[in-house]
Amino acid sequence: MTPAQIQQVFQFSVTLDKLKAITRKTKPVGLSRYENSAEHSWQICVMACLFAGESQLKIDIARVVELLLVHDIPEIEVGDTIVYAGKTAAQADAEREGAERIFNTLPPTQAQWAFAAWEEFETRQSNEAIFAYAIDRMMPILQNLNNGANSWRENNVALQQILTFNAPIGVPLPAVWAELSAMVQGFADETPLPGWV
Repeated sequence: MTPAQIQQVFQFSVTLDKLKAITRKTKPVGLSRYENSAEHSWQICVMACLFAGESQLKIDIARVVELLLVHDIPEIEVGDTIVYAGKTAAQADAEREGAERIFNTLPPTQAQWAFAAWEEFETRQSNEAIFAYAIDRMMPILQNLNNGANSWRENNVALQQILTFNAPIGVPLPAVWAELSAMVQGFADETPLPGWV
């Protein structure tokens, strides 16, 4: 890399600090504040490594971690939305434009790598992306189950939405999804939320 390109990587890394200010709709277990997107990315990377050996799909865990590390970076420009609301075409376009703007501040080789990883996660056409998406879905469920379902309550998320939307976890991780969905159903049986009965 040239000195100018090194400076571009430095500046991009400083820009990533903004991800720490992007709040998500889920709170860390035991805390009253909302988690930020940087915390989420770190936590799911650890979880991906722990569950890599359970995947029914052949995966390269290093690539999975790359996808998870970049997948939320466009939120610096567009913010976070609750997944159960779905993503409109306009939101998808805004996120893609944000990804292009942010990643294109890098030198060309690094920009291409970052955008390709982000796009791979979004399209979910590779085993790594399918696995990464499953891992991305799991942590908010665990946080809700251990926090009295605070974000599900605040956003009026129905039980069937949770089970249906998160069922893709079962593609790479059927045993993990069986356990997790049973936990959600058990929570619903013990502590039904409004609209869950």
